[in-house]
Order: sequence, then structure tokens, then C-alpha cells
Amino acid sequence: MMRIARERIDILFQLADKEFSRHPERSHRYVELARRISKKYNLRIPRKWRRRFCKECYKFLKPGYNCRIRLSKGKIHYKCLECGRIMRFPYMREKKLKRRNKIEYHTLKKRAYEKIPINNDHTDRESRSQ
Repeated sequence: MMRIARERIDILFQLADKEFSRHPERSHRYVELARRISKKYNLRIPRKWRRRFCKECYKFLKPGYNCRIRLSKGKIHYKCLECGRIMRFPYMREKKLKRRNKIEYHTLKKRAYEKIPINNDHTDRESRSQ
């Protein structure tokens, strides 16, 4: 059932994208239906579609028509021209992942050079008995 719901959500957003130029109200309705399905089955809307509708008025956003996109300080600003809401999303994710991997690499490398104490219980017992 969940797989079918995901497929329906994807199909509805694709239809909304196609229909926007001819029937914008129909595309807004498709977004509304997709949101209802995601709520009913407790599914997350995929990231590629999550950024394509306004979080306040729930209208489908088409850049250049009812949405303005700007880049500034590591963020993408989506401004809905229907209600005026500004949504900000980071676009520095690739650099953060690269930094995180570099830090993990250095910590693992450092740990490789540390001496690991070996606990030999057999040698301790023999030395105590003598």
C-alpha cells in the first residue's frame, strides 16, 4: 500500500508540473491531493517535490511564473509570489559531507598510530606466582 501511495504522490507532482502552464489551479489541486495522500499514509514527500510547493499556501511553485529563486550565503531562497513566503534551503551539503569525511579520516588515522594496550592475563598470573 505504501509503494502505491509513493507512486501516486510522484505521479501527481509530475502532472502538476506538466499542467501548470495551461491550468495552474489544477496543478495546485494535484499538490493538495499529494499532500493528503502523504498525510494519510504517513509518508514523506520526496525532496525534489518538497521544494516545489509553498509551505504556507500549498501552491505548486514554478520558477519564473509564481516563484522567485535567489542564491545568497550558502542558501537557496524560494519566494512564493502567491503569498510572499520565503523558504530557505542550504546548498552547501556537498562541502559539509566532504569536511565530515575528512575529519573522520584523520581521527581514524590518528587512532591507527595509537598503541593499543594488550591485556595478557596469562603473563600477569605467572609473574605473581614467582
